[in-house]
Amino acid sequence: MVAKLGTTKRPIIARVRTDETAKYVAETCAEHGWHYIIGFEMDKPEDISDLEKMLNPVQPEVSVKIGRNEPCPCNSGKKYKKCCGL
Repeated sequence: MVAKLGTTKRPIIARVRTDETAKYVAETCAEHGWHYIIGFEMDKPEDISDLEKMLNPVQPEVSVKIGRNEPCPCNSGKKYKKCCGL
């Protein structure tokens, strides 16, 4: 099983070019209690995608079960079982 992002076993990794970005990453991670590693690499583009993932987690889609005798969600006017639920 993969360790959770932001833990000691799987810290947030940020590649930065400026002190300002490094400070932002460090302060944000400290504020949330996340573990992190910051690397300064001037010859590569900045990458703070791990931090962005933690700040904006993807919400799983909620699926809705449609009853067989309910109206079809395609708005055909038919029952689900006679339309898209074949």
